[in-house]
Amino acid sequence: MSDSSAHPESGPDTVAATGQLTGILRRIADFGASVEGMFGEGDHPAFIQIDRLDGPVHAVIDGRKTTLFGTNSYLGLNFDPRCIAASEEALRKWGTGSTASRVASGNQNGHVVLERTIADFYGRPDAIVFSTGFMANLGTICGLASQGDLILYDSHSHASIIDACRASGATFKPFRHNDPADLDRLLTEATVPASRILVVMEGLYSVWGDVGAVKDLATVAKRHGALVLVDEAHGMGLYGEGGRGVTEAQGADHLVDVIVGTFSKSVGVIGGFCVTSHPALQPLRFLARAYLYTASLPPAVVASARTAIGIIKTDTALRAELWRKAERFCRSVQALGYQLCAEPGPVGSIRMRGKAQGLDMWRSLLARGIYVNLLIPPATPGGKVLLRFSVSAAHTDEDIDTFLGVLSDLTKVAQIA
Repeated sequence: MSDSSAHPESGPDTVAATGQLTGILRRIADFGASVEGMFGEGDHPAFIQIDRLDGPVHAVIDGRKTTLFGTNSYLGLNFDPRCIAASEEALRKWGTGSTASRVASGNQNGHVVLERTIADFYGRPDAIVFSTGFMANLGTICGLASQGDLILYDSHSHASIIDACRASGATFKPFRHNDPADLDRLLTEATVPASRILVVMEGLYSVWGDVGAVKDLATVAKRHGALVLVDEAHGMGLYGEGGRGVTEAQGADHLVDVIVGTFSKSVGVIGGFCVTSHPALQPLRFLARAYLYTASLPPAVVASARTAIGIIKTDTALRAELWRKAERFCRSVQALGYQLCAEPGPVGSIRMRGKAQGLDMWRSLLARGIYVNLLIPPATPGGKVLLRFSVSAAHTDEDIDTFLGVLSDLTKVAQIA
């Protein structure tokens, strides 16, 4: 074996130093240069650092007090004293982490009880808890579908769904967003039996903030005999009488075979889950590699999640307060002349005319102490530039009035008046 250090002219460091990158390194370097050049000088949305949190929606960023309208803490439960107390108690009793996967030595009592809690919350006999919401989609979809199967997914689906489709080995095709007729067409044209087709959609789409046509799409899927999976990551805690999401709100529970969700939004921690009512799907945890081969959730997270789910289940006033604030905010934004991508709700996006205007608006808001999410292509449907916001029950009416006041001052900059 030759020693490359004896021939520096052929070493990889020399190649990098002379700028003659090729292959993988060249592709990554070119991508990095495009990202750096995308925003120019000034604050970069991808590298904003929160220096301190003063609750679920208030922070200090670059020494400036800032109200967070880009958080997914819809109910403010990540700072709820009951959740924090449960987390602290579990931390003292069980330590900081499980140090293993669920099938090794990481299957603790708390994980089992959390699965019972989430299954009971959804009124289904079985649940599987994953370490993240991304893993929940990855593990569930890859466990359900494989080579020879067909996955049909909504074209606005989250990246975790698309990556799961790719990793499953199944054939996969998108149907037009919220379009039952297009789904019906694809199901009719399918060359595999309907029993080998998985239809995937979301309850609430987190970019535009629009509600999924769950009942209509699931009705079409079941008429053909396909299996139905709904991702309620953003809908959980916001929609439905019991807070179980859009599936519940639309009365579609009987049409949906599997519900996937996350603990990182309304629940306020990290983790994911799937719940099922079909007895044949109970062995799914043994097929889900994202469950089998990753460390289980830390005990403190498990305890906080259980407590938060209990709050979501019983505290309907918290959900009502969220909707009061969200609807007031959205109606006021529309009254200022801004165009929203969906009907008023806790999640929404304001359309921008292009990247330059979106970046200017985003920076102007941040400079005035308001943090939102700047979304640009290719991460957005239809190639739109958007300012995404989320309203939380933890926002005060003063927080909302301040945001509206800043938006009002910026209407001329936005060229919408």
